[in-house]
Amino acid sequence: MLKEEQFRRNLVEVLRKMERLCDEFNRSPDELTLLPVTKKWPSEAVRFCQRAEIMRIGENRVQDALVKQQEVPGMSWELIGHLQSNKVNQVIGRFERIQTVDSLKLLRKLQAGAEKKEVNCKILLQVNTGEDPAKYGFLSEQVDSAFEQALSSSNLLVEGLMTIAPYAPEDPSVAKRTFVRLRDLRDRLNEDFDTDLKELSMGMSGDLREAIESGSTMIRVGSALFGERPQ
Repeated sequence: MLKEEQFRRNLVEVLRKMERLCDEFNRSPDELTLLPVTKKWPSEAVRFCQRAEIMRIGENRVQDALVKQQEVPGMSWELIGHLQSNKVNQVIGRFERIQTVDSLKLLRKLQAGAEKKEVNCKILLQVNTGEDPAKYGFLSEQVDSAFEQALSSSNLLVEGLMTIAPYAPEDPSVAKRTFVRLRDLRDRLNEDFDTDLKELSMGMSGDLREAIESGSTMIRVGSALFGERPQ
């Protein structure tokens, strides 16, 4: 993997780009969090972040995260990959937040697991606002019933929404349309349910500009920090 010095240079560049875009779109950098994603990278990538005083990490795979949690204690972890319902008991209490809650079945499983362990579980609802058949997530028309179930689940704390834009590097409007739909959906839910969903986790290395323009509060960045992932 890359050297820590290169990671530091990449980090500075990503943060500067985020600041420039916030300035361009009249946003405060304080509204935006950078979430490094260590998918397929070894625990040393997490240590790079820790030494740079970035204490929150996004991980796609449950088993990989559990290993890294043991090897690099003291970090806060967010699950950003698809969660199979049979792995719910492995994640309850081990992740600060689960961003990829994408079905009513998973909501029920998470509630049961959190209730059994007598803990609260912070979640985001994953919404497929890009209508991409290759992506997980509730369809927009399914979100109201999912949100109602989440609100009625005593041990679940729904903090916002998450999406992944369809892969269309030659057409940035695809990502922007996906992100604007999520923002508008969040705003409507806040109004209809008299709630205050703050988190919009949307945008990665390749569509960072469109995400910030559209109101993202959390950017999930892997390759721009760590380079191309190993196969």
